[in-house]
Amino acid sequence: MTIEETATARRIARFWPVVSASVAVVLVIAVGALIAFRPSEPFALDVRWMNEVIEHREPYWTIPALVMDFLGGGLFGVVIVPTCTILALLLFRRPWGALYYALAAALSAGVVQALKLTVGRARPEDILVHSDLGSFPSGHTANAATIAVTLGIIFLRAWVWAAGTVYTVLMLLSRTYLGAHWLSDTAGGLLLGAGLAVVVWAPFAYKVLAERSRPHRFVLAR
Repeated sequence: MTIEETATARRIARFWPVVSASVAVVLVIAVGALIAFRPSEPFALDVRWMNEVIEHREPYWTIPALVMDFLGGGLFGVVIVPTCTILALLLFRRPWGALYYALAAALSAGVVQALKLTVGRARPEDILVHSDLGSFPSGHTANAATIAVTLGIIFLRAWVWAAGTVYTVLMLLSRTYLGAHWLSDTAGGLLLGAGLAVVVWAPFAYKVLAERSRPHRFVLAR
């Protein structure tokens, strides 16, 4: 295969994931618009799910849910986790991966906050934690999905994808368990975080691939 044919094949392989991710982002925005212009009552599925969650609340579920709340939000989730992730990628000589992750995380957080302010959805009444205004979409879940997809793309290892998937699902479940979000909020956060991570990946695809294809060693500055 010639260099031109290889480049064309890579563009085609990149095209459909980006299209799918863009559709996911547009779908989240459309759902947000629907929530903003419909009556204030939540969707029927949201109500049924929340009723089930409240019925099955137990102390041994509450503690891990609160741990997930800490990991995904506040100063720790918004500042410390992204900063440590960027530094770790730089130490492993993945500067393009670090830049890609930083931009994806920043864009995801920015879009989430814009939608929260625009949609203005009320949170469930049976909430167990203190949260800011705006329920749709879930920032915790969007952040988790962004981390999962960006690191999965950067390292392209099955265990990284598996760990990211488990982390995102646990975050999604914890947000509804704590009553911080409706189920549709977490679904929106998942699609938004993952979709934006793939969209931002497109211009960095070749650079990230080049970093992934050469050996890397942990390096500390001397």
